[in-house]
Amino acid sequence: MGQKTLVFLLLVFMPILAMATTYNPDFLGLMSLKDDWKNTPPSWTALDPCSEWEGIECTGSRVTSIKLSSMGLEGTMSGEIQTLSELQMLDLSYNKDLTGELPPSIGNLKKLTNLILVGCSFSGTIPDTIGSLEQLVFLSLNSNKFSGRIPPSIGNLSKLYWLDMADNNLEGPIPVSNGSTSGLDMLLHTKHFHFGKNKLSGEIPEKLFSSSMKLIHVLFESNELTGKIPSTLGLVQTLEVVRFDRNNLVGKVPSNLNNLTSVNELDMSNNSFDVSKIPTWFSTLTSLTTLMMESTGLGGELPVDLFSLPSLQTVVLKNNQVNGTLDIGTTYSNHLQLIDLQYNSITEYKKGLYNDTLILANNPVCLETDTGTESYCKVSTDSQSDGKSTYTTLPNNCVPSTCSPNQISSPNCRCAYPYTGILEFRAPSFSDLGNKSIYKELENKLLTSFQSHQLLVDSVALSNPKKGSIYLDLNLEVFPYSRDRFNRTEISEIGFLLSNQTFKPSKSFGPFVFHGDEYENYQVISTEPKKSKSSIGIIIGAAAGGSVLVLLLLLAGVYAFRQKRRAERSSEISNPFVHWDSNKISGDAPQLKGARWFSYEELARYTNNFSAANEIGSGGYGKGLLDPSIGLATKLRGFEKYVDLALRCVEEAGSDRPTMSEVVKEIENIMELAGLNPNAESASTSASYEEVSKPTSYPYPPNKETFDYSGAFPPSKIEPQ
Repeated sequence: MGQKTLVFLLLVFMPILAMATTYNPDFLGLMSLKDDWKNTPPSWTALDPCSEWEGIECTGSRVTSIKLSSMGLEGTMSGEIQTLSELQMLDLSYNKDLTGELPPSIGNLKKLTNLILVGCSFSGTIPDTIGSLEQLVFLSLNSNKFSGRIPPSIGNLSKLYWLDMADNNLEGPIPVSNGSTSGLDMLLHTKHFHFGKNKLSGEIPEKLFSSSMKLIHVLFESNELTGKIPSTLGLVQTLEVVRFDRNNLVGKVPSNLNNLTSVNELDMSNNSFDVSKIPTWFSTLTSLTTLMMESTGLGGELPVDLFSLPSLQTVVLKNNQVNGTLDIGTTYSNHLQLIDLQYNSITEYKKGLYNDTLILANNPVCLETDTGTESYCKVSTDSQSDGKSTYTTLPNNCVPSTCSPNQISSPNCRCAYPYTGILEFRAPSFSDLGNKSIYKELENKLLTSFQSHQLLVDSVALSNPKKGSIYLDLNLEVFPYSRDRFNRTEISEIGFLLSNQTFKPSKSFGPFVFHGDEYENYQVISTEPKKSKSSIGIIIGAAAGGSVLVLLLLLAGVYAFRQKRRAERSSEISNPFVHWDSNKISGDAPQLKGARWFSYEELARYTNNFSAANEIGSGGYGKGLLDPSIGLATKLRGFEKYVDLALRCVEEAGSDRPTMSEVVKEIENIMELAGLNPNAESASTSASYEEVSKPTSYPYPPNKETFDYSGAFPPSKIEPQ
């Protein structure tokens, strides 16, 4: 096929073929990640990430979401991720073999709203550039191996809602602003401060808290903090869960927490507080469900009003200096399940109607001979007191199936490969681990949440609740619907629903984090392209636009061909001794053909027997009769195949679209069907229909305004985008 013809066809078809492709810098960024990672999804061998790569979502041709939860990825994060400038969602949670440092270039993802790296093994310092992600709403870096200090620049994230850096090796002081640098005190709209299980040290700054903040969770448990708990904590009236337990805090237990009327979980256990009296706010926190003040130096007699708080479930004040008489009263909370006052100085217990768990072992009251045998003087040895339970989800009125190795029978008695992990609850308010109704409620909420997000989940199972010294752990199994295994997209979506905190348990479980296991039994499915946002519109638009473009080009070609043919006929009549080479685009001088001999019979026929009406006048043309054998054909041979080719070029599935070489080959076939020679390069001297149907020429340069019926078009100017 001629070079100029190929260029023309490329210009026509390239926009159609490229409509569904990924923006080139995004493609290069994804390829860089692919090179750095092992165990990427099998679909990542396809050519177009936007339509065919699992875990990748696009808007138009731009990558906006990467969700690869529990994929078993191995490797590091490339600095080239910065090329994904439209990225809004990055979820790599539960890939334990993702290691190395976060590249500073991650700060260039200016449109990122969710950064979820929970349960990976990233290490090193958190780059200060993370404070440049001004659109960030959800930041979850917990359960990694990050070290160094909390970047003060995080204070710049004014839209941040969730901040979780728990379970790392972070050290140093808690950063607050000082006029020249940012700090956590600037996060006025953030609701979650999760910093437990780190190595943070120094005093808790007074400036950290203010009445302008909207915090509901403040978790600094298991760190190395010193000094006093700041009095400003009492200014944050939205607080629901407060944990400062297992630090090195000193001074007195704060006495000004009366305003925290929304707090339901308060834990300041295991610090080095000075001996102090029972604070008055014990009886004023009307929303309190759990009070944990073990080893805090509290002394004096417990007020009876404490037990009358309407939502109270658990009171743990062991290893203090509580003394005098214990009176639970008659108006105690209906939800009260546990009172643990071991290792105190209580001398008398005023019995009442309360008959749930009470532990007074190692108090003077239990040393008396007449009370030493009471149940409250013994420490229970059952599993519940050890923080364990034998709960397991039971079958739903069916007989469990006998399954093949690695498969598990679901609650609906179907063998399958479930997605598994551990739900870790950081501040549960209940103490009765044997209460089955709590777990049934959680199962129902989980299943409803999965199904409401169109996830094909058949059932969920919970088992082996275990409450350690810090958190409550619960095993989770999620079973697929109507199949024995999930595909990669479903695992990614389930993981995201849990890592992004889309699922909300009841308040009695408090804040939680999920630790997902790697899923190794993916369903093998045929690679079908995913629909990005507005992909249907793009496909319809591409199909319609491509069809219209092809039809317009065909009409223009037919018009140009007819005009060319007329010009050549006129040229042959006016000068039968010359013709223009129709195979040259730029136009040439006319080529001599030599004289043509006409018979007497032909002249008579063409002039209607030499009629006066056919007389040639000066400067004009006379009438004549054309031989039907040289008339123009009106049927466009190959037109149907041409339209079919155009429609195939805009097919949704990449595997259904022809390659460029296939397009060129098909066009060559269509040209041959139409009677053209697609490989012709030299000029022809034939005046046949096939000859004049070749690419049209025009006798003047493209910058001329006159085309003399050539039918050619000036080259279009390509504007910068």
